[in-house]
Amino acid sequence: QVQLVESGGGLVQTGGSLRLSCAASESTFSFDPMGWYRQAPGKQRELVATLTMSSNTNYADSVKGRFTISRDNGKRMVYLQMNSLKPEDTAVYYCYAKKYRPSGLGFVPENYWGQGTQVTVSS
Repeated sequence: QVQLVESGGGLVQTGGSLRLSCAASESTFSFDPMGWYRQAPGKQRELVATLTMSSNTNYADSVKGRFTISRDNGKRMVYLQMNSLKPEDTAVYYCYAKKYRPSGLGFVPENYWGQGTQVTVSS
């Protein structure tokens, strides 16, 4: 079973920065994409950023220009650098990975999630 473990969350003031890290229990070369989602109290989980093996990125409009996603497959890690943080960025941030498992003549997608790390931005 794939395990994703996040770290790096915490309390920061408006305008500050945090770097989230996600460590995978197995090679990340098979994960496509990897990324980050977040869930604020009373809201649905939403995409923050994803990064494919071919280096294509997808960012939520609300974080474009402030957040940067990266991955180091050799270290089995994915990162989220968050700058210019705002109170509305406060949420639990979840690491995400998709893997395609061979099944018969095709592949079955499997989604994996970390346990989440809290990010709180004070005003």
